[in-house]
Amino acid sequence: MGFTVDVRHLRFRYGGGPWVLDIPELTLERGTRAFLFGPSGSGKTTLLGVLTGVLKANAGEVRVLGEDLASRSGAQRDAFRAEHIGYVFQMFNLIPYLSVLDNITLPVRMHAGRRARLDGKGVKETAAQLADHLQIGDLLKKQVTELSVGQQQRVAACRALIGAPELIVADEPTSSLDFDRREAFLELLFQECERAGATLVFVSHDRTLEGLFSRTISLPDINKALH
Repeated sequence: MGFTVDVRHLRFRYGGGPWVLDIPELTLERGTRAFLFGPSGSGKTTLLGVLTGVLKANAGEVRVLGEDLASRSGAQRDAFRAEHIGYVFQMFNLIPYLSVLDNITLPVRMHAGRRARLDGKGVKETAAQLADHLQIGDLLKKQVTELSVGQQQRVAACRALIGAPELIVADEPTSSLDFDRREAFLELLFQECERAGATLVFVSHDRTLEGLFSRTISLPDINKALH
């Protein structure tokens, strides 16, 4: 099956400060749905930054889809992330002056690699199909500022999923929803990840969601910098 993520002897710190991450090993097989948890300050968002190439490790190997991000330049990491990784942010980071459709299609309009994986379908057709699957198909022409938090969350998920990136990273995207809505959203997200064959790394403080995932990762257990 192969690994989407293969981390060895990862160490990271900000400037000359203390080590924030010291992870001897972390692997995720392709197609895994991983639940990552830990208390505030345990390095969750920092680890996501390293895995997506936003941050560069000080030491070790960080292989994502076979590419060692720790040895690549900032521009190379940016290009890799744009083509291969979908990111659902905690605050969604939608563009307020764009419509729902334009927010969803942004990654494939900006990056040829994502656009090439549309399987011959048009950009708008693919976006509409994703939106239908996540039950916001009737909102494509609306401005994102007109939507509820739950609807904005689904727009962000569609944007992350379009163009079939192999890795989806979600950083506390359900923190503002009640439990029933969180679980419903996750089921839809799982379906789309499975459809695309994508690996999902989902960060949350909410341990009640843990049972929905195929793999649980406790950052306090794997991060020696906390010990």
